[in-house]
Order: sequence, then C-alpha cells, then structure tokens
Amino acid sequence: MDNENHFDVVVIGGGPMGLSTAYHLSKRKARTLVLEQFTFINQLGSSAGVSRQFRIPYPDEYMVKLVKQSIPYWDELQSLTPVPLMDEVGTLWFGDPDVHSTEGNIREAELALKAQDVPYAKVSAAELESKYHFKDLPSTYTGLFQPQGASIDLKATQQTLYNWNRRSGYVTLKEEAPVTKIEHRHEQFEITTPVGNFTAKKLVLVPGPYADAVFKLLKFQVAATYWNMASAFYKKTDPRIQYPTWFVFQNPVGDNGNQFYGFPEVSWNYPGYVRVASDFVISPLNSPEQRTLIPNPEELGYTAAWVKNHMRGLDPVPHYTSTCLVALSKIANKELIVDFAPPYVPGHKDIVIYATGWAGKFVPLLGRILADLSLDGHTPFDISHFATGIKYFRQLK
Repeated sequence: MDNENHFDVVVIGGGPMGLSTAYHLSKRKARTLVLEQFTFINQLGSSAGVSRQFRIPYPDEYMVKLVKQSIPYWDELQSLTPVPLMDEVGTLWFGDPDVHSTEGNIREAELALKAQDVPYAKVSAAELESKYHFKDLPSTYTGLFQPQGASIDLKATQQTLYNWNRRSGYVTLKEEAPVTKIEHRHEQFEITTPVGNFTAKKLVLVPGPYADAVFKLLKFQVAATYWNMASAFYKKTDPRIQYPTWFVFQNPVGDNGNQFYGFPEVSWNYPGYVRVASDFVISPLNSPEQRTLIPNPEELGYTAAWVKNHMRGLDPVPHYTSTCLVALSKIANKELIVDFAPPYVPGHKDIVIYATGWAGKFVPLLGRILADLSLDGHTPFDISHFATGIKYFRQLK
C-alpha cells in the first residue's frame, strides 16, 4: 500500500458531521480522508432540507450547556465565510406544559435554562396569539421565548466546511465512495471502496442514518428506529408576518402525533414561504433503504390542518414537500450516541462513532469532540451522557 493511500484518520460519512470532523482534524495537522457514499452536500442523509433549528432550550441542563459551548465554534466557522450561517429569529416553545415529547418538556426546559443562566421570556396563551401570530389555541397553553434561537443555513455550513477541507493540505475528499470492507491488520485499518483501497491508524464513523451499513462491516449494529419525516413549505399571504423557529407540545390524537415545528421565512430557501413539519411518524422504517422522498400523505395532511387552524398569514396548501431521514436510538429522549466502538471489535479504541439523534445545532462542536476522541482518546467536553454504546450497540454473529 503506497503512502498516498495511507492516512492518520479516515472519516466515513461526508455529511455535516464528517466535514466538521475533518476540519478539526486538519487544524491539528492530521492527514485525513473523508469517504462519502453519495456526493458531498447532498440531500440524502439526516440533513435533508437546507435549514436546521439552532435552539438552546432543552429539558436537560447538560444539553443546554452543550449548546452554549457550541456558540464559539459557530462564531469560528462564521469567520471563514461572508455568507450568514444563521438567521437569528429566536426560539418559541409552546403548548401544553404537561406534555413530554422527543424534544422534551416546557417546564423542564425552563428550569434548565435558569440553571445555566440563559435569558428567556415566559409567554402567555394571549401573547402566543397577539405577538407570535398563532390563533385559536387552548387557553391553558404556555410558552417560553429564547432570543438566540435561529435557522441554520445547513447548506452554507456544509459548503464552508467543504471549502476549507478542499483547500487544506491535510484533507482528501472522495465522493461516490461507499465503504464495502473494513479489516484491522497490523494495528491499522484497511478500507475497501470502489474508488480505491486505503489504510489508516484511526477511524471516525459518522454515516448518519446509514450507520448500520457501515457498522455491520465491523460485525455490530445500533439499536435504532428510522423516521422518514414529512415537511412542506406554506406560502405567506401576509408578508409582514415573521415567525420564529418554534415547536408545539401537544398530546397525540389517534395516529396524529400532533407535535409540529416550524421555521421562519429565510432568503436561502423558498423566500415567501415558511416551512412546517411534523415531529412524529405514523410508521417508522426498519431500515434506511425504505426511505422515500415523497412525504406520508396523512402526516402531511395533519400538518396542513394544523397550519390552517392555528397559523395566521399562511396559505394552508403544502408546497415544495420533502422528507428527512433520521436514525433515532431506542433511548426514550432519542439521545445522541458519541462513543468508541464496542470492545469486541478489533481496534475498537481507535474507532470513534457518532450515531443517532438530531445534532444540526452541534455540527462545529461535535466535529471538535470527534477529532479529540480520535487523536487523544478523550475530550475536555462532557460526553458522559452520550457514551452509551455499551447499551445500544449489538454484536452480530
């Protein structure tokens, strides 16, 4: 194997997390190869759609702290490009304060924000309608508004990282390069792809919802469920109305999960429209291969009905529909998994993994954490809540 094909670290998965990991590895002068099975900056991973929510509210104090810790890394990334990576419009969480969802709970989020000294304002049911343009909500609904919430331009974020990595003398980027075999020999990994064979001392596995396709090459899998989530854009009929990023907590009604979230109008994604999506699926998938780019019509219908009944200034007919594929762990609150490979995998201490959950808001910070774990075996950031591979990785025979 020639030296050109040998690297300090091979990153498998070239989405936002893989590109961020490579960025941080290159800053530490580690020779890095990123292998992407599709093309870079695609719409086929858990980053489908070009906006993501940046928000600080979480029901757990450690998550609030982690978002705060990500802010300097977003600032650093922003310094590399004139293109705004975020549109700061605030985050509004509202609805039934007793409801617990995959996003959390309003009361618990308020306590976590207080504990971390994060500014927020309490919002009454009347203010939800007078100030934030919702309508016909139950009078028992409450909310909290956190002004630092934003829409992340995920495409621009990936483009910024991609451009850095292309210019870096330490990073090699290869697309349409699915990994078909991984072997551990002589204290290094041998990786087989259609575009060549490579060796590396370390691996970082960040294949998004396609995690098990890579993990099975190492004879394990993650206990996950797959959501093919529906979303659509709704045309503004009143151009003066601007929504924050928002999430509504409500109890399910039959097969209607009844939890929805939305984005403001942004210049980079169908200006004149706002995006609203359901935060539930009626039928989870068994594997990513079952994904479709056409939303479930029932989920879309429930979302459009909610828009019609409770949002002002929008035409409730869904336009520009899309789906978002995400792998979620079987953990109750759909936690991220950031860990090393399980001990029965050869060379496990040299394999770092990020899998499952929603982490768009953590892209620049998680890249730093994964680079730390890969090169040092540890990180100064507290990831004890995410190091749960021992629970959720399963050995394959």
